[in-house]
Amino acid sequence: MAELRFEAVAKRFGELTAVRELTLTLADGEFLVLLGPTGAGKTTTLRLAAGLERPDSGRVFIGGRDVTDWPPAARDVAFIFQTFSLYPHLDVRDNLAFPLRAPARRLGEAEIRRRVEAVAELLGIADKLANRATQLSGGEMQRVAIGRALVREPRLFLMDEPLSSLDAKLRETLRIELKRIQRDLGATILYVTHDQIEATTMADRIGVLEGGELLQLAPPREVYDRPAEVRVARRLGSPAINLLPAALVPELVSASGVARIGIRPEDITLGTGAFRARVRQIEPLGADTVVLLEFRDTGLHALTTGRDGLQTGQQLALDLARDRLLLFDERGRLLASTGTG
Repeated sequence: MAELRFEAVAKRFGELTAVRELTLTLADGEFLVLLGPTGAGKTTTLRLAAGLERPDSGRVFIGGRDVTDWPPAARDVAFIFQTFSLYPHLDVRDNLAFPLRAPARRLGEAEIRRRVEAVAELLGIADKLANRATQLSGGEMQRVAIGRALVREPRLFLMDEPLSSLDAKLRETLRIELKRIQRDLGATILYVTHDQIEATTMADRIGVLEGGELLQLAPPREVYDRPAEVRVARRLGSPAINLLPAALVPELVSASGVARIGIRPEDITLGTGAFRARVRQIEPLGADTVVLLEFRDTGLHALTTGRDGLQTGQQLALDLARDRLLLFDERGRLLASTGTG
């Protein structure tokens, strides 16, 4: 495995800047997730690491060596795509073995068999080795696609939303398996997604991208509790964070320069407190309930357990947890988090 480092990397396509002065380091053995919407520059960043794109400025390093001008084949990285990209006429064994039989890397059949069987066992598809790719389920096909990268034993794995085409249950299963495999192998993984659950459950650190700009790079809990700016605060959390003009709740603002206050839905307590609101909508989510409130002529989402006694149109008391507020300035930058100091 190897460290990956971007130093002030920029990439433009005509008038569009896909990546803006990106500087980050992915440590050896780290699972780093880039999170952002479509067009954020996530896939372009992967392609720059793989050598499929060349930066307009800046440098790319793998294992401490400047690989900016190296072709993809010389970088020893494995790219796993959203689509399965399997060979339908081959069985699972030969799909897994295919990259090991390439002229540039051709191994002996005994070593190929050892690697294929070890990876198949690791991924739970050892009993599918004789099956054609067309006989597999979606989850099994994605396991084979991941396995085809694992057998190469590359220095770095690049993963472009590999779970997004699967159903929710399979995504959950493969998230757990992929993180386990990464830990077992000590693999270095740069993973991109628009799914905040994937990011927070798998990442050692999350890099939040928007418009080609890296807004924050930190462990998941820190990104959630202390978002560097409003755009980051909006990216994590379901329901999304409530953002209120400071002038709407002057009793909560004591510091100067505060333009907006952020409060997570789970930090609002219903039925008690000094504030009043009206219930506009109730959305049961099983164990939890999302309550849309009308608070001082603006909408406010609260997350609570159960829904006993709640009715649409009801007036009720609520408490906004003062020790969990996020305070942002006019430009949307975090001034303070009252919950984390």
